[in-house]
Order: sequence, then structure tokens, then C-alpha cells
Amino acid sequence: MKGQDPGTIAYPAHGNLYLNITNRCTCNCIFCIKNYGDGVYGYNLVLTREPRVSEVIEALGNYDLSGFNEVVFTGLGEPLTRLDDVLEITQWLKARGVLVRIDTIGHAKLQFPGRDVAHELAKAGVDEISISLNTHDEATYERLVQPRLYKNTYGSMKDFARDIVNEGIKLRFTVLDLPGVDIKQCRRISEDIGAEFKIRGYGGPAVSE
Repeated sequence: MKGQDPGTIAYPAHGNLYLNITNRCTCNCIFCIKNYGDGVYGYNLVLTREPRVSEVIEALGNYDLSGFNEVVFTGLGEPLTRLDDVLEITQWLKARGVLVRIDTIGHAKLQFPGRDVAHELAKAGVDEISISLNTHDEATYERLVQPRLYKNTYGSMKDFARDIVNEGIKLRFTVLDLPGVDIKQCRRISEDIGAEFKIRGYGGPAVSE
């Protein structure tokens, strides 16, 4: 028996298909959509439970995957919290010729200290990683991102980004144009590490500096 419906697992937008497989996260970002909404693009992304891998694949089967630019692990949580499941689903997608991207806060080295996560992602076939750089320094990161589970998250996130680049996976850093964030310095960090750079829009309540 499947039990209670987990909720929205896959949702299309902007020519991509997005996967929402967990609501768990390692941070409590003051700008997180969970603080002022329950989803995006009209989809409620609050899960009643985490879907099993078989349920994620079943949800993917409801779509013609050839019609999307890429499938993106994102949603209302940190996808790499379910690393082994992400690897399994990625392998299923790559066997069907689908481009795969993962949107992550980038704390994988802290979540899985005994594993070479970047190498495992590359081996599974992940095409692109988008990491939320968010800020230009550790102090601002601690204030805005508010890591809940680990220390030295800002430095570890950048180390993980370097691992991704060294594995040959395309890397993108994203930031929100929030008060107190030095966008120019964030761009320089991206260039130094070898990442593309994107400024994302923010539609939530005002964030004070």
C-alpha cells in the first residue's frame, strides 16, 4: 500500500521539470519561501511525507521527458539530504538521455563527511549543480542563511563548489540581491572558483540589513 499521498513531487515550469523530494534543510534562511509561502508557480510543495524513489519515478513517468530542457532536483528542501536517492533517480534519468541539475545549499561535505559527494554525483551523470552562494562572506552568511546543523558552512560550501568544478560538472552560483550582500564580491568569488553566476529575484517580505 502506498499510504498517504505525499503531495506534489514533480512540477513543470520554464521548460523544465522540477522534483520536490524533501522539505528537510540544513538551514533556516531568513529569506526562505517557507517563511512566507507553501510553494511556487501555483504548486503547493509542502510534503506530507517524503516520496519513495519508486514514487518519484512514477511521477516522472507521467511526463514526456523529451519535452523538457532538464529535470531539476529542487523544491521546498535540500535535495542532497537524500543523496543516495538522488543518485538512483539521476541514473534512471540519464539512462533516458535527460539532462539533470541539482539546486543545493552546498553543505554536502558536512552532511556526508566520509564520502566524495562530488565524485559520486559526477559518476551518476549529473550535468549541472546550482549552489546558493547567497553572500560574500561568512558573517553575512551566518546572519542571512542561519545554518542550523553544522559549523563552518560557508567555507565548506565553497570547498564543495571547488570539488564540483574539479569533477567537470557545470557549476552555477546564485545570490539574491538583498541588503548587506555585496553582489560584486559574490561575482568575483564565482569567477575565482570557476562558476557561472546568477542573481535571483526575491518576492518575499523585506529583509533588513
